[in-house]
Amino acid sequence: LSDLFSSPLWLIHHPLLSTMSSRDKGSSSSPAMDKETYVKNRIQELVRVYRQDNVPSLIQEGLYLGSFAAAFNKNVLKSCNVTHILTVASPLRPAHPGDFVYKVVPVVDKEDTNLEIYFDECIDFIDEAKKQGGSVLVHCFVGKSRSVTVVVAYLMKKQGMTLTQALQHVQSIRPVANPNTGFIRQLQDLEKSLQVNEYQNSWDGKQSVVEEQDRFI
Repeated sequence: LSDLFSSPLWLIHHPLLSTMSSRDKGSSSSPAMDKETYVKNRIQELVRVYRQDNVPSLIQEGLYLGSFAAAFNKNVLKSCNVTHILTVASPLRPAHPGDFVYKVVPVVDKEDTNLEIYFDECIDFIDEAKKQGGSVLVHCFVGKSRSVTVVVAYLMKKQGMTLTQALQHVQSIRPVANPNTGFIRQLQDLEKSLQVNEYQNSWDGKQSVVEEQDRFI
């Protein structure tokens, strides 16, 4: 574990390892043993991710998706022309604040977390990086739920994809991608709002054509 402890040592004492959600507690009659097992499992997961998932996945030009380990991998990020890092996790702090432009969205991976309220500012952050000729890494802890949700929202809003299309595209590149059910509901809400806006814009366009034609009657 020397490589792990020489870099993101602080993660071993991270709240992710000491805070248990209702989904993590299980049904054991021994809460102390439950927590001990939970912490052990989280450390094992941390080691696995750090060793095996430290290269970001290219979703489209200028947009990468990955885990916390990818966010630590400065040399690879530089080689990918990553200039901005969007951290969708609480409270993962920037690993290389002097080398990249950071935005941190402080959310936990729980079904009742309202991630939807951050969609627009996250999308703007990604767009701004692209306009500047750079690339963005969007990451959370494992690169499975929170960061995936933001990337899917971006593809839906900026690329005109449906929820199904966007999620399937991401999963084809990063199979571990699997937003929690609460985030899926929020993406479904986004899809409905985008459909309403599209209909309204279409209707407004038709009205403009009719009004223009009426001028010549």
